[in-house]
Amino acid sequence: MKRDELVKYLDEYLRISEVTDESQNGLQVEGAEKVNRICYAVDGCFEAFQKATTSGAQMIIVHHGIFWGRFTPLRGIQRRRIKQLLDNNLSLYAVHLPLDLHPKVGNNVQLAKLLGLRVKGPFGEYHGISIGVEAELKKEVSLEEFIRMAEERLGGKMRVVDFGPKLIKRVGIVSGGAGSLVNDAGQRGLDLYFTGEPSHSAFRPAQEYGVNIIYGGHYLTETVGLKALARHLERKYGLEPEFIELPTGF
Repeated sequence: MKRDELVKYLDEYLRISEVTDESQNGLQVEGAEKVNRICYAVDGCFEAFQKATTSGAQMIIVHHGIFWGRFTPLRGIQRRRIKQLLDNNLSLYAVHLPLDLHPKVGNNVQLAKLLGLRVKGPFGEYHGISIGVEAELKKEVSLEEFIRMAEERLGGKMRVVDFGPKLIKRVGIVSGGAGSLVNDAGQRGLDLYFTGEPSHSAFRPAQEYGVNIIYGGHYLTETVGLKALARHLERKYGLEPEFIELPTGF
């Protein structure tokens, strides 16, 4: 399909204009006018752009783009990234917070679905909007069983801070690096807060509120939304997807 039609659809579907974000969400670098194949990656980096080029993609959609806040000078690694994109006519589309909070393909909704949780409502305020979800299990399970299930379904090792109940039902979920939102989980009396990247500053609030934290990894918890978006675009437009796995270990 035409690049500009796809970008228009993505902007509207992901509600780019409605979400305040430091990321310059949307089309960050313009490539080929027609798109048949899309690659997806968590991080916009040179290696991801290389792999997308090799795969024959005309566009790469990432969660972490290459333009944030103010203008970034095009030198050093930034120049190298841009050159790789432009030399190969590869479009770069970035979607950060709008993907975290999307009600259908969002990272947090998809994490809840993957973990067998039913979404009850919004959770975790950031920049004046709720970016996560509060969800619950049909019945209580032990913390150990929840950890085992999370590791099995996400395919990675969980890190655990176990200051809360031994039986889990009510869970707050925010993907990525959102350790500070453990305060929200504590104030709501949740059994568990599930996020991505470990945070020193979250330790004492978890201890004092008496809430468990599971850290699933910043990278790993932010793969699920992109994969859901890939499935959506493949069903809607027949655009061939490829997810580029470049885990960081964090």
